[in-house]
Amino acid sequence: MQSNLTEAVAALMPGLKDDLARLVAIPSVSEWGYPPHTRPAILAAHDAVVDLLRDAGVRDIRDLELPGTAPIITGTIPGPEGSPTVLLYSHYDIVGAGDEAEWTSPPFEATERDGAIFGRGAADTKANVLVHVGALRAWGGRPPVTIKVLIEGQEEVGSPLEEGFPSRHPEHFRADAILIADGGSIRAGQPSLTVSLRGDARITVEVRTLAGGKHSGQYGGAAPDALIVLLRALTTLWDDHGNVAVAGLRREEWPGETYTDEEFRALAEIEPGLSIVGTGGLGSKIWSGPAITVLGIDAPAVDGAPASVQAQARALLNVRVHPEQPAAEAQAAVVAHLAAQRPFGVPLTITAGATGDGFRTSPTGAAGDAMVAAMDAAWSGTTVQTATGGAIPLVKAIADAIPEAAIFVFGATDSFANIHGPDERVLIDEWRRATLAEALFFHEIAERWAVR
Repeated sequence: MQSNLTEAVAALMPGLKDDLARLVAIPSVSEWGYPPHTRPAILAAHDAVVDLLRDAGVRDIRDLELPGTAPIITGTIPGPEGSPTVLLYSHYDIVGAGDEAEWTSPPFEATERDGAIFGRGAADTKANVLVHVGALRAWGGRPPVTIKVLIEGQEEVGSPLEEGFPSRHPEHFRADAILIADGGSIRAGQPSLTVSLRGDARITVEVRTLAGGKHSGQYGGAAPDALIVLLRALTTLWDDHGNVAVAGLRREEWPGETYTDEEFRALAEIEPGLSIVGTGGLGSKIWSGPAITVLGIDAPAVDGAPASVQAQARALLNVRVHPEQPAAEAQAAVVAHLAAQRPFGVPLTITAGATGDGFRTSPTGAAGDAMVAAMDAAWSGTTVQTATGGAIPLVKAIADAIPEAAIFVFGATDSFANIHGPDERVLIDEWRRATLAEALFFHEIAERWAVR
């Protein structure tokens, strides 16, 4: 079976590359609220994906319409009696191209070079939509399992499915295994299952000290400067090594695969001569421990700044949370830490914002064994468990609604795919292997289900 599917997927790749070129050419950039100006491209991508799914054997294709969002594609392929049900998830929307001058080739023109296909959305995540399509085609549209499909069109700006929808409507998600094709390998050639996602929380910190800005010559040195107060409070969030210094935030060493320091330096594009901050293992810094980032700060621009003591200042913080710590609990710990600060006797106004819990799983049981076997075979290697510091709240929402389902985050990308940046690309070989892995998974889980 493996050799047959390997040959089938290889034969499908030229057609899949043509399909990806058609999808990349559609600038399906999503915006929250699904405003009218986004709809023509979004609907064009939707229609193209529907056509691809129908051609791959998916039946009963329908749109799940939710207020203020792009249509969500659903469909099924009935499998043999008693076979397991596999839900295939991905999304057809993308982020904007940014400054097109930073791209080597046009962002909405799929360009093949150096074993990769470049273009906005090529990696995140139109190639992963085609992983599902290709795996179904490899089986001639009749895989040995029951298939459910859910492809949405607003993941990039906050999926409407995250807001408790899976718990209210579990029928759309109920399956024995759920393949979240929105990820990939830690490095090219290394089969990787993402088993951990950090949670996150937002916090706004504000300071007001004066009725208005005052001349720095006349008042500086005695009048409390709101910006200095804010900066002084913010610096208490980290110790001298760069570790988060807030009590109550969970951190532990990461037990799975991670980057080497050299890989991380290259990925982060750290300036020469500067060190990676923090102590302990790299995985505990970026995956199984907290991070606090100042996303924005209100301050006068340097150019044209008046000579004034600042009357008010504000900062927006992003807190990344251990995958198994409730995000609201971590947020409360940071809020309590900041509330205890009184720089120069000045209190802070702290507002807790949105939170999203993380996710942690383990590929065990029949489905887990099937997924690892399929990935090992597709990559001719040993599958490792990895993580991401980014949150995908939908994964946690599905896990809460369908706790008996095995959830796997995998896909065609690798860490150097430069998603959301210029020259985004998907390696053709990684894409082929991910497609083969999914096709093999259908066989592996069906075989294990039959002998349970």
